[in-house]
Amino acid sequence: MKKRELGRSGLKVSAIGLGCMGLNSSYATSVISKDEGIALIRAAVERGVTLFDTAEVYGPFINEELVGEALSPVREQVVIATKFGWKIDANRQTAGLDSRPQHIREVVEASLKRLRTDYIDLLYQHRVDPNVPIEDVAGVVKELIGEGKVKHFGMSEPGVQTLRRAHAVQAVTALQNEYSLWTREPETNGSLQACDELGIGFVPFSPLGRGFLTGAMSKDTKLAEGDMRKGISRFSPEAMEKNQALVDLLKRVAGEKSATPAQVALAWLLAHRPYIVPIPGTTKLHRLEENIGAADLQLSEAELRQIQEAASQIEIEGERYTPQQMAMVGRDAVPGGTGA
Repeated sequence: MKKRELGRSGLKVSAIGLGCMGLNSSYATSVISKDEGIALIRAAVERGVTLFDTAEVYGPFINEELVGEALSPVREQVVIATKFGWKIDANRQTAGLDSRPQHIREVVEASLKRLRTDYIDLLYQHRVDPNVPIEDVAGVVKELIGEGKVKHFGMSEPGVQTLRRAHAVQAVTALQNEYSLWTREPETNGSLQACDELGIGFVPFSPLGRGFLTGAMSKDTKLAEGDMRKGISRFSPEAMEKNQALVDLLKRVAGEKSATPAQVALAWLLAHRPYIVPIPGTTKLHRLEENIGAADLQLSEAELRQIQEAASQIEIEGERYTPQQMAMVGRDAVPGGTGA
């Protein structure tokens, strides 16, 4: 598969990565066994995928263990991204945010063991902790990079000013935000502009709208208990019926290109910037191969304009997260910090 550089960091990865969260958490409708998850990750490696995304909070912990076991035989061929930033109690329940420097160090040591490696290629702050100066967060990651335990620093869903403050202490290699045809905030909130200016790569998660943009869901889709989408207003039957117009647009373009709606959605993202690397997740081999195929799908300027103009006429119904989750994105950290 074609490679892309994340910004001006020197870190090159496959144009399409694999988001591993859904292999054993968050989507109750697609649970697979550990062995099946390992097989899917190794199939991705065989097909040229080199970027694999996980986090301590997925599970918690078990997703990192799965990724570590799957990738240990090919460790030097791949880029592993994981994340810190949550307080996880003795019952493995999330109990708020925690990006205190000492806690970051503790998380990194635990993640290294679960991932069966002595370094993390790309370490993200999962969500901005408003109580910890971002200079302190970036400072401890800088120390970890100096110690060889981490190679690159990333941030997920920060406020743009916090991103800039972090980058001033330790260069940010990648910004990870939700971005797709039905979640377009990075185009207007300054995220992509900051990446252009600072040489930061952009990694869209949920680039297929948590499955909706594949065309495999409708207002009649029944979500199981435990599926994170069940509590999100965008996945109510009424919202899915209204938002079907966007899927119909993707289907029209896909028909003209002998492609699938998912491939068009991913190719649309890839066409926006040479440093954009989407990380769709899946539990199915045929979907993995379908997603990988998007790296070879070229959309002309005319086709991009057609999609853009048609999509701009569609008003997306529902929020992308619950109100509690929305309160954690786009935030800025408390001012101050030593940066050391």
